[in-house]
Amino acid sequence: MAALPPFPPSATWMPLVELALAEDLGTGDVTSAAVLPADLEIAVVVEAREPLVVCGLRVAEAVFLAVDPELQVEPLAAEGGRADAGQPLIEVRGSARSALAAERTVLNFLGRLCGVASFTRRFVDTVAGTGVAIVDTRKTLPGFRSLDKVAVATGGGTNHRAGLYDAILIKDNHVAAAGGVGPAVKAARASAPPHLQIQVEVESEEQAEDALEAGAQLLLLDNRSLPELRRLAERFRDRIPLEATGGVRLEQVRALAETGVHRISIGALTHSAPNADLAIEVIPREAAEQRRR
Repeated sequence: MAALPPFPPSATWMPLVELALAEDLGTGDVTSAAVLPADLEIAVVVEAREPLVVCGLRVAEAVFLAVDPELQVEPLAAEGGRADAGQPLIEVRGSARSALAAERTVLNFLGRLCGVASFTRRFVDTVAGTGVAIVDTRKTLPGFRSLDKVAVATGGGTNHRAGLYDAILIKDNHVAAAGGVGPAVKAARASAPPHLQIQVEVESEEQAEDALEAGAQLLLLDNRSLPELRRLAERFRDRIPLEATGGVRLEQVRALAETGVHRISIGALTHSAPNADLAIEVIPREAAEQRRR
C-alpha cells in the first residue's frame, strides 16, 4: 500500500461532526431512552457490507467520542487498506445509549469517505500501467473539501488545487474575457505570486502554442475527442504536462489514458461517488470478550 496522505487537521472537519450530531440528536435519542436502561453497556462493531477502501476512521472515532468521551473506540482495520464484506473496521464498547446515538452520524461520514476512496481506486486501477495520474476537482460536497480530497488521495488519486487561492487555472471564460490564451497567461505571469502554478485551458494546437509561448506550466484539455487528445499529446507531451478532463466515466478512462496525456481530472470522484455500504452491529458480550483475548 502506498504511503497515505496526511489526514486534514480536525479544525477543518470537526465543525461538520458537531453540526451532524446536532441535527440528528436534537434534544436526545428518545428511542434509546425509552428502550434501554441508562446503565446498560454493550459492544458494537462497524463493519463493511461490501468490499471497500477504508477511509475516515479518525472521523468515526471523533463522532463516538463527541457523543460520549467514556466510550472505548478501537480501530480494527488500516486506513487506506481494502476491506472485504463482513470485515469489522471499528469496535466500540461502553454505554448502549451513547453508542447507538452515534450510529447514523458515524455511518454517514464513513459511507461518504469510504465511498469516495473506493470509487477513486476503481479509476486508479483501471489506468494502472499507463503512468497517468487520476486527479480530483473542486466539485466536492460543500464543507467537505478537506475530507473529500483526503478520501481521493487515500484511494490512490492526486489532489488538484484545494481552492481558488493556491493555484491559477485559467478557464475558457477567463480566456474569453481576457482576449485570448496568450494575453490571459501573460497577465497571470506578470501579476501572480511566483510560487503559484499557472494552468490554462486550450481548445486547439494553436492555443496550446500560444500558452507555451506566454509561459503556461500545464495545459487543460476539456472535452477533447480521443483523436484530438492524441494529436495534442504527440505534439506537446514532451514540452508541457497535459491534463484531460470533461465528463470522464469509468468505462472510457483507460482510452483517455492511452492517448498520451499525463493526468485526467474527474469531477465524478467526489460529485458522483456512491456511498459505501456499512453497518453497526451489536456483538454478544461473549464474542466481544473473546475478541479482546
